[in-house]
Parts: sequence; structure tokens; C-alpha cells
Amino acid sequence: MSPKSFSLLLVLSALWGASFLFMRVGAPEFGPVSLIFIRMGVGVLALLPFFVSQKLLGCIAHNAKPLLILGLTNHVIPFVALSYAALSLESGFTSLINSTTPVFTALIAALFFASTIKPSQGAGLVIAIIGVAILSADKMSFGSQGTGWAVAAGLLAATSYGFAGNYTKHALGHLSATEITVGSMLASTGMLIIPGMAFWPASNPSGQAWASALLLAVASTGIAFIIYFKIMKESSAFMVSNVTLLVPIFAISWGIFLLDESLSLRLVAGMIVTLLGTALTLKLIPFRRTVAKPST
Repeated sequence: MSPKSFSLLLVLSALWGASFLFMRVGAPEFGPVSLIFIRMGVGVLALLPFFVSQKLLGCIAHNAKPLLILGLTNHVIPFVALSYAALSLESGFTSLINSTTPVFTALIAALFFASTIKPSQGAGLVIAIIGVAILSADKMSFGSQGTGWAVAAGLLAATSYGFAGNYTKHALGHLSATEITVGSMLASTGMLIIPGMAFWPASNPSGQAWASALLLAVASTGIAFIIYFKIMKESSAFMVSNVTLLVPIFAISWGIFLLDESLSLRLVAGMIVTLLGTALTLKLIPFRRTVAKPST
């Protein structure tokens, strides 16, 4: 990866890490559904001037059904679930739960898409599960004051992303990254119009909430995807996968410096274990089985 691409990777990680901060600030006033309606609607408007063309729109219309399914599973469900989680969970914690997405991607691929889990991925699955257990050991109360449902929502988001990743490969492999992203964002915006307006807050959100919502849409969605496309063009999907490990680090840092969130020993331990499992699942860390040599 060139220095330029690496710099862009850091910027992308910072923007996607900041999305958890923006959700943490915006979700309490907008509500999870309306906030994501703004995110997708304004985000796709920020993308269209760079990519819109008659050919692109025709391709999206021709693949409307699979793009609707992808929009539901890659944007609507996970984004709303993460916004719901942000109502009661710190941004860094939510980002770590979300970082298990590659684990669920590998698991769903093995269960439903006839894929094989390699030894490194199997080890990563186990380690990541241990990491999530460490992170959420004191948060799994489902009572009125508990955060168990928020943790479950974060895991639902990761599971939905896992399905979407496999579905994209099998149903939309013939489309470019631009066609897939713009098409799925348009589809998700259409799905969110009615519920987004139905759940619109009765009182106008504060300026801080509006700023968070617009930054979430423009910076962490529109601009972030433009950078994502550029990295993909200049580097490779493998290198972009490093974002999965970098985003939680930025999210935790944003939360500490801007929201006064705490950095506990449990969070640090859970982060190390969870990201180690994710790295193994992504095959970012070499993993070799020891094979006994036959005696001579």
C-alpha cells in the first residue's frame, strides 16, 4: 500500500470511527430510525454528484430487487440497530461489538453459502466470542435499567452485515463497488422515508444533534464512501479490510476526548481479544498448523 493510500485508510477509519460518536449524540434526540433516515438520505445526495450517470441509474433499476435486499441488510437493519445501541452504550464499546462483523461473515458463509472455515478463521471465531464475552460480562442485564438489549442490537448489526457481505458476493458480484453502494443507499433511503417521518421527533432536535446527524451523513457516509472507492481503486480489498481493526481505536479515542467516555481495564482487555479474533478471521495474521515430519 502506498503512503497516500495508507493516509486515506487512516482518514476513512477516523470517519467511520466518528460515526459511533455522531450516533451517540444524535440518536437520543432524533431517535434511531429518523437519524438513519437522515444519514442515508443526505449521504446518498452527497454521493450522487460524483457518480450519477444514465448508465449507473439504468444498472440500479435493472438490479432493483437484490439492491433492495442489500439496502435492508447492509444499511437499514444494522444502522438502526447501532443507533439504538448508541442510546445506552458508549461509542467505543459499540464499535468493538461491530468489529466482529468479519466473524459473522465467515460463520454465515459456512452455514448458508457452502464456504469452508479455515483453521485461522475457526480460531478467530472462538477468540472473538471470548472477547465479546469479556466486553459484555457486566452489561447483559435485560431489565429496565440494563443494556442487554443494546448489546443484542449491536450483535444483530454485525450479523446483518455478515449476511450482506455474503449476499453481495453471490447476488451482486457482477456490479461495481460504485453501483452496489449508490444503489443500496438509494434503496435504503426509499425504505426509510415513511418510518423516518413517522418516528420524527415531536420537538425540534438541538443544534448539536443536527450537526451530528449531518456530519454522520456527509462525512461518515458520503465522503467516507468516496475515500473507500479511491482506496479500493488504488490498493486492494485486502488492505481495506484493515479498517475493521482501526475503526474501534478511533471510535474509542473520539469517545474519550470528545464525550468524556472512560477507558476501563475490561474495555482494553476486550478490545485486544476481540480485535485479535477479528484479525485471525480476516487472515491478517499468519496462522500455521504444526505438522509433524515423518521419521526417517
